[in-house]
Amino acid sequence: MPGIELAGVRQDLVRALILSVYVLAVVLATKPLYHYMRRRGLPHNVAIYYNRKVIHIFAGGMVALLTPLMFHEPVVPLIMALALGSLLYTARRTGRLMYWFQTAENAYEVNFTIAWGISVFLLWILTENPKLSVLPALFIAFGDGVTGIVRNTLFARRTKHWAGNLAMLAVVVPIGYFYAGLLGIAAALAATFVERYEFPPIDDNMLIATSSTIILLLPYLRV
Repeated sequence: MPGIELAGVRQDLVRALILSVYVLAVVLATKPLYHYMRRRGLPHNVAIYYNRKVIHIFAGGMVALLTPLMFHEPVVPLIMALALGSLLYTARRTGRLMYWFQTAENAYEVNFTIAWGISVFLLWILTENPKLSVLPALFIAFGDGVTGIVRNTLFARRTKHWAGNLAMLAVVVPIGYFYAGLLGIAAALAATFVERYEFPPIDDNMLIATSSTIILLLPYLRV
């Protein structure tokens, strides 16, 4: 058994490395996308915000989909998420912002990685259900991603307009139902509601992950 466990850890580390390279490739791919949008006349802040949501979907979302299929346990995904968050925070602290998706106004891209990693870890450990564990991560990746794209398209700025929440609802309810039935729908509704709020430095990523994680844990509570 120890040998099997060690082999599983090695496999997880290799897979985490592969996924980390993929995430890095997505991040770097948004740099020419930023310049393309700028050449098309989009303002700096609009191009940044589009890129953030592209990264949400194609990095955070795709990795979340693959996590229960590729990993034996949640420790390595947590380490991977926190390592990425540390990299983003270091770029911010050293004044070397990745200008094509980071902004000096807030560090919410760091919050995204933290919320992603901790929600997956806690749900996996407490429910022993890898599939269920990625649901909040999918909400902040796909749901919040679509929300931002819709608002950016309509208003060309970061705002909390209800149109974005309708788009998010259309995305997260089917995801919630597929992964967790009626409980998943309840978590999706809560995630959509709290997305409209933020209390800096706590942002919507953290509120979405926290609220949906709590709801998904309710059937597992011992009272």
